[in-house]
Amino acid sequence: MGEVITWRGVVVGVQPRITLMRSFDQRSHLYLGYVLRLNGNYDGENGEFLVAIGQGTQKKHAFRAGDTISGCAEPVPDPRLEIAQFYKATKLKLLDRLQGPPATPPPWLRLPPDLPVYQQRGHRRLNSRTYEAKCLACIWGCKMPVEMIIDQWKPDVRRYRQETFCYGPKSCRHYAAGPIRKVSGRKGMVWEEADWVDEDATAHRGNDE
Repeated sequence: MGEVITWRGVVVGVQPRITLMRSFDQRSHLYLGYVLRLNGNYDGENGEFLVAIGQGTQKKHAFRAGDTISGCAEPVPDPRLEIAQFYKATKLKLLDRLQGPPATPPPWLRLPPDLPVYQQRGHRRLNSRTYEAKCLACIWGCKMPVEMIIDQWKPDVRRYRQETFCYGPKSCRHYAAGPIRKVSGRKGMVWEEADWVDEDATAHRGNDE
């Protein structure tokens, strides 16, 4: 058992907790749960913070933007592998639920869908500045920790970064793709993830889906 901190806050947004593994032109995702973005108090500090929860926990409590909640959690052991600062949340309590109709999107602030929905929808790359300015609360936004294997013959040598993605409607007026992402490979090779990758991943969806 690690250090346990107590926290309380208003939910700013709920987004999927997804990690991305890259190996040159190959990529795979791991769907772990959800990330709660909260504004409140954690371990005596005031401000915004992120708590990772499992999909079962989200299904039980149905957290959404506007909820006031409290709980306990542990600091993540390796910040390179998580977006949230805290995980293993326990003693969760819904203290207050904002009543009334959800705000007109974008951003979409309703109850987030189950993880298989995100997987089925596919994502497009999202400009990191757009994400920070417009998408922090949206259920379709996602910041992923990225683990990269640079040389398949030396799989223990890895690099880490974060990337932002959008699972939302293609018609969203806030959407901006940003620059093409590059992945380093062995002997100085570089893979550029061109636009067709995003187009292929979301080709089954209409403009407003």
